[in-house]
Amino acid sequence: MPTIPNPERVRRAVPRGLSHTGPVLFSYGFRPFFLGAGLWAVAAMALWIAAITGHLDLAGAYGAHNWHAHEMLFGFAPAALAGFLLTAVPNWTGRLPVSGWPLAFLFGLWCAGRVALLATDIIGVSAAAAIDGLFLATLLAICTREIVAGRKWKDLKVIAGLLALTLANGFYHVAAINGSGDHVAIRLAVAAYVVLVMIVGGRILPSFTRNWLAKSGRTDFPVPYNGFDTVAILTGVGALAAWTVAPEHPGTAGLGLAVAVIHCVRLHRWQGWATRPEKLLLILHVAYAFVPLGFLAIGLHALGLIEERSVLHLLSVGAITGMMLAVMTRASLGHTGRPLLASRMTVAAYGALILCALLRPLGEVFPDVAPVIYAVSGLLWIAAFGVFSLEYGPILVRTRRTPL
Repeated sequence: MPTIPNPERVRRAVPRGLSHTGPVLFSYGFRPFFLGAGLWAVAAMALWIAAITGHLDLAGAYGAHNWHAHEMLFGFAPAALAGFLLTAVPNWTGRLPVSGWPLAFLFGLWCAGRVALLATDIIGVSAAAAIDGLFLATLLAICTREIVAGRKWKDLKVIAGLLALTLANGFYHVAAINGSGDHVAIRLAVAAYVVLVMIVGGRILPSFTRNWLAKSGRTDFPVPYNGFDTVAILTGVGALAAWTVAPEHPGTAGLGLAVAVIHCVRLHRWQGWATRPEKLLLILHVAYAFVPLGFLAIGLHALGLIEERSVLHLLSVGAITGMMLAVMTRASLGHTGRPLLASRMTVAAYGALILCALLRPLGEVFPDVAPVIYAVSGLLWIAAFGVFSLEYGPILVRTRRTPL
């Protein structure tokens, strides 16, 4: 539990802290949101498969295709992000985490958004969009408040990513209300997540890897954060910004290809191959490998060699969701007092998601068998998060225990 720098200030603040009464589920931010993310990942994909096979009229006036893209980027993913931020920000700031009734209220806002977008024919598209927008705006306000109150100014860059995601959600809703999907909003959201992966991944990958190598008696540690990492992040932001506004521009191609090389070098500096025996750590490196792969895809798309959907799925499933699943499993074990060891079920979930990330873009390459590829990819996605929910659901709703 983090130390409290100023107890009097905490008492005057909005009630927060580790809740010792009420449901265990709302004792810490990662619990409800990781569980919600896992369950909704399965349910949303199952609903989408039912819709595209003609068995369900999904989301009414909002549109099934709009709903699917929204619920992957602004439904499932923000839940996983919220679980991480509500757990990590207190560690960064030394302040108490949101828990108990305030946490339950925040989780209720997220749930309300999921229900509202399924009920657009009843409450209207505008009302549904407004209800959905409350969650990200509230999460942004909470995280900003805590980082500013804790005077952790360097962490405001995380807030910038969350702000971009919140704005992208609003832009996407406006486009849906006007009867069209907004590809700029989709690219902006994916870019925001990738920036967070570059920032947070650059913080946790070398740290976790160094700790594990030291425990194993090795001294071939990852290169610590230095100016090269700053250059990698800034050039990555530049390439993503170019892709967001001008995905087919020749300059975007050059940036994408150059940044892919930079992030390959960055990943190599973290000694990921040394973590092969520990799958809970290796998966972090594998997920980050999709960052340079995604930048390569950005460059190839700008050159007209691959479809944009391939870029989106490599980044969204491989880099973003891969990193989310890696963090969700590790944090769920560590923060509930369990050993940091990946079970066979966990490794199976990792494998299913990585296969999904690699297979899904092939639908644009081999259009004759695209329906089969899409179906298998969807089933792999469901398998990954179905396994996560089955294994980690009971962990997330039980009390913490002393590590073995």
